[in-house]
Amino acid sequence: MRFKNSYAAAVAAAVAAVVFSAVFQPTSAHAITIDWVTVGDPGNVNDTINTGTNPNYGAVADSFQIMKFEFTNQQYTEFLNSVDPNGTNPNSVYKANMGSNARGGISFTSGNASGSKYAAKTNMGDKPVNYVSWFDAARVSNWLMNGATGTSSMETGAYTLNNATTGTAPAVNSGATYYIPTEDQWYKAAYYKGGSTNAGYWQYATQVTGTAPTAVTAGLTGIGSSGSTGNFANYNSTAVWNGQTGNVTTVGTNGGASAYGAFDMSGNVREWNDLTGTAGSSRGLRGGGWVNGASDLSSSVRGTASPSGEDGLHVGFRLVAVPEPSTWVMGLAGLACVAWRSVRRRRAR
Repeated sequence: MRFKNSYAAAVAAAVAAVVFSAVFQPTSAHAITIDWVTVGDPGNVNDTINTGTNPNYGAVADSFQIMKFEFTNQQYTEFLNSVDPNGTNPNSVYKANMGSNARGGISFTSGNASGSKYAAKTNMGDKPVNYVSWFDAARVSNWLMNGATGTSSMETGAYTLNNATTGTAPAVNSGATYYIPTEDQWYKAAYYKGGSTNAGYWQYATQVTGTAPTAVTAGLTGIGSSGSTGNFANYNSTAVWNGQTGNVTTVGTNGGASAYGAFDMSGNVREWNDLTGTAGSSRGLRGGGWVNGASDLSSSVRGTASPSGEDGLHVGFRLVAVPEPSTWVMGLAGLACVAWRSVRRRRAR
């Protein structure tokens, strides 16, 4: 299909910009509820200013979706009860600290009925899950990709894990539709200004450069003091609640979103990513955690860790989603044909 004039080409470009959301709605595909935001402006350039002496980040060829909020304790509880209804804890997807530590958010009760042995603690369901390794996030990706049911494999799909919980993390499989973000995807979703392919980058994910976010406090149930606006983040151990000096807070209540609408990418928990470039057996961490200092919130700071060794109280994750290639191609072709017919009718008048 060849476009005859610039108007038709412009229409096609507009269609391509919205087709992702039109043909792929992951939230409705599974029983677990996840809010997604679309990261568009495909083909954007790297950040060459904020990264300092580090390599350049942020260029992504295609549109994708990323979780609006960090993966929560309630969502992880649904995953646990689905993949481990009898409480045998396959591949250590549940960590004891989730229950025993005051900042962990999930309890385990062996005497509960099958499929309900895990539960979010009081006031912790809407907080980001912590004590999760890269392997845990990969297993959630597999579970989602395979349908998010009690029979969905968490060992194959987005990643081929073969029951591994330590060692070198495998690369994402071709055709994965849910997976841990690449570093470029995470960086773009957090810092890119959006609106064109050369829009530039913010230093902080609250759409600010030059002034670090103000650290939030928290109410009695762990709701961040700033709500969902402003240059704020949960870091520096200032969210004091539940008897803890510094703690995770309710997702989306710790300052403004990124340009694409993703919250808490400047703080709450550090988030797993798959590093850009050669990283050996390590995987990446981006964004500040509730215990970190202001410098860790900046786009210029990146962390690396063993995929099994950083399942700590300030580490969590969010996932990205992309459509199956056939869905994308068919949707784009169909909408582009509609656009072309519209152009032909306009020229015939």
